[in-house]
Amino acid sequence: MPVPELSRSPRCVRLPRAALRRRGAVPGAGRVRAQRAGGAGPPSSAPRRPRPPLLSGPGPCVPSAGLFRLPLPAPAAPAAGASLLPARPWISHSSRRLRRRLLLLLRRRSMAAPAPRPPGLCCCRKGSAAGPEAPPAPPPPPEPPPDVASASSSQLFSLRHLHLGLELRPEARALAGCLVLELCALRPQPRALVLDVHPALRVLSAAFRRAAAGEAPCAFAFSPAEAAAAPAPPPPPPCPPPPPPCAPPCAASPPATATFLSAPCIAAGPLPPAAPPADPPAGPPPAAAEPPPPLPLFSQPPCSACPLGFRVDPFTDYGSSLTVSLPAALQPHQPFQIIVRYTTADGPAIWWLDPELTYGNAKPFVFTQGHSVCNRSFFPCFDTPAVKCTYSATVKAPAGIQVLMSATQSSYVEEEGVYQFYMEYPVPAYLVALVAGDLIHADIGPRSRVWAEPCLLPTAISKLSGIVERWLTAAESLYGPYIWGRYDIVFLPPSFPIVAMENPCLTFIISSILESDEFLIIDVIHEVAHSWFGNAVTNATWEEMWLSEGLATYAQRRITTETYGAAFTCLETAFRLDALHRQMKLLGEDNPVSKLQVKLEPGVNPSNLMNLFTYEKGYCFVYYLSQLCGDPRHFDSFLRAYIEKYKFTSVVAQDLLDSFLNFFPELKEQCVESKAGLEFERWLNATGPPLAEPDLSQGSSLTRPVETLFKLWTTEPLDSVAAASSVDLTKWRTFQTVLFLDRLLDGSPLPHEVIKKLSECYSSQLDSMNAEIRIRWLQIVVRNDYYPDLYKVRRFLENQMSRMYTIPLYEDLCTGTLKSFALEIFYQTQNQLHPNLRKTIQQILSQGLNPLPAIDTTAVTTDTPAMVLEDKVSEATNGAISLRDVNVSA
Repeated sequence: MPVPELSRSPRCVRLPRAALRRRGAVPGAGRVRAQRAGGAGPPSSAPRRPRPPLLSGPGPCVPSAGLFRLPLPAPAAPAAGASLLPARPWISHSSRRLRRRLLLLLRRRSMAAPAPRPPGLCCCRKGSAAGPEAPPAPPPPPEPPPDVASASSSQLFSLRHLHLGLELRPEARALAGCLVLELCALRPQPRALVLDVHPALRVLSAAFRRAAAGEAPCAFAFSPAEAAAAPAPPPPPPCPPPPPPCAPPCAASPPATATFLSAPCIAAGPLPPAAPPADPPAGPPPAAAEPPPPLPLFSQPPCSACPLGFRVDPFTDYGSSLTVSLPAALQPHQPFQIIVRYTTADGPAIWWLDPELTYGNAKPFVFTQGHSVCNRSFFPCFDTPAVKCTYSATVKAPAGIQVLMSATQSSYVEEEGVYQFYMEYPVPAYLVALVAGDLIHADIGPRSRVWAEPCLLPTAISKLSGIVERWLTAAESLYGPYIWGRYDIVFLPPSFPIVAMENPCLTFIISSILESDEFLIIDVIHEVAHSWFGNAVTNATWEEMWLSEGLATYAQRRITTETYGAAFTCLETAFRLDALHRQMKLLGEDNPVSKLQVKLEPGVNPSNLMNLFTYEKGYCFVYYLSQLCGDPRHFDSFLRAYIEKYKFTSVVAQDLLDSFLNFFPELKEQCVESKAGLEFERWLNATGPPLAEPDLSQGSSLTRPVETLFKLWTTEPLDSVAAASSVDLTKWRTFQTVLFLDRLLDGSPLPHEVIKKLSECYSSQLDSMNAEIRIRWLQIVVRNDYYPDLYKVRRFLENQMSRMYTIPLYEDLCTGTLKSFALEIFYQTQNQLHPNLRKTIQQILSQGLNPLPAIDTTAVTTDTPAMVLEDKVSEATNGAISLRDVNVSA
């Protein structure tokens, strides 16, 4: 928490609003004695006028601009014989001492243990007449780096395990859940537990239960009948009354409620007054109340739980905070459970698809996407990468729906229609993932399986059979054993808003990428690399995402070098670095997002920090470290040791760099971290391009023909015959073709003669190539207003439902003179688009126009977190930065 800021005026102290909200938790909110003019204390027998409570009470100061001023006491008559000089306010000129005292109070408050104020403690520089000044309290223990994207109180608790009971309700596009958290307090008597949630998630009840040692994970009842069939629990033990909330509830928050669990719900908390009876409304009868969420069933006593008060407060536009009051007698390291029952609908993490949005058009589909801070709309959690735990889940789904989760173990109880999952290794909240739909599988290796809709499965098998094991084996030879057991892949419908996500044991990939063999290879290998870098060892804060993405990109390229050769790796790297410099030109070299250690301001969605600097500048730094070793294999040995040391934990950059220097003491003696112009601190905190880039000369056999062909088409006067006859594009690799087309895009608009000759030479060839190539050619057509090929743009958009292939074209169409053409296509194709994608395109089309006519969207649309890279979600519609500029890495 920030240090309270002292006003320039000695009459008041300003505190942040958050401090005022938590006044109930401030220890030592006692009285501060007034000091008389001249610095002399009054006689000990004179009556002393107490000041009001530190954070409440009437007074002349009023709130202003988000800061609150502490009230001053009314003047009192002087004691007999006392000086008639006017009394000073209770805050004297010694503001430095007061600042230190307030800091000490706020630190004690953060420890959540009220402490008595020592007698005679005063705000003045000298001890009061009542006794000597008490010595300052010892400093609090070190805490993990703060995560400004999380409202949770994760630093006060140890999270041991979480259980999820989930019921999928596709007809209502909703999910009913019960969360059981196994926790230990790290400090005495914490007053409350704070979890991250989202407005799309509705909390129904919260409860407390003493955890039994060695107890098995709880079961769940998904209906009143199942709950009634369970053994009757004994009467609930007497629970101490919950402490008062840590702050007064917000005016807009619902009243705190509580229920007993594992038994019929009994209201035990304050309830709103009953409304007077009213006449029945005219029209159809109201819809039946939705079924309750699952109930936890415990195998050992106590079988019942004590109700707790709770409230939900706003936090940011991407989440809220859930504050749950805790029993007052809770001791450190004493295990307990918090039980939260809730429902959640369409949110940033949960994507419901109607059957029409799938390939089979037969069954509904749902998937979750947790990165970066989306899973707080999936279940209440410590939504920060600094916290990891194991988890288990029990999921009930309609008949015929296959459910998968990112877990090491799974089973299915057919007669109950219930799936059981267990993740035996600790993972952060964003890596808990679920997908359900019409999915079937086939084995593609000894520890790999591919899942897809029935019509897609043969294609997926033909693309990946046998080669995933080859990639895993290569990765293990470099970085040690694959620790997650299975490596399965599920291909999702085109509505999946990203390309790939590295969920442990179960990588999510968009099915559209099956068209592009080389992109599929790179995307899957990148997610394989995340099994070591990102999943096993995770960045502790979102401000250092390069620790996952930069290291995973480096590992991906080491794997491709081992399996496909250095030339292919250099070609792919050149393509990505081209995109990095393109993005830098758009953003500016002094843009703070180009730092590796980006400062995340409160309220900013961490997904907004995802950009090519996270990937490619991070990769360049890791590559530079590998070059300091002299041999990449020596650096591989270091990375194996790094993984072994920090496995299943979260780290900061200093952990990586300290481990590096300790592993190579000779480099530490040479002070390589302070080498002029290449200082480690400068790598992390300087804006602009990488301080050094890799040597890509081993790929010149593949990149030189691209450079030659580009010069032939852009040199005046144009020799179209020589240019057309120099290269056969059908024999090029995909990365060569997209690198050539990207450079033509950078030079657009081109002279009309050039674009005409390009179309005559290549348009028919490009029509038969994959979507990654076709979209780039169509962007060239749009940016050059080349009308003869516009019909191909229409045909492409009529057959695409993927964000990665629709958004860039709509942005280019609306930037130029073809907005009416874009509107026409959109109105013809809108019903085949996911509601979130439909909303994004509508925002693009609305820029600079009157609001568009109402569009019939039968599903609830929600804002999703911003994305600028393939494996992170986006709703941003910045026309200047399209997919080709930033969406180039998984």
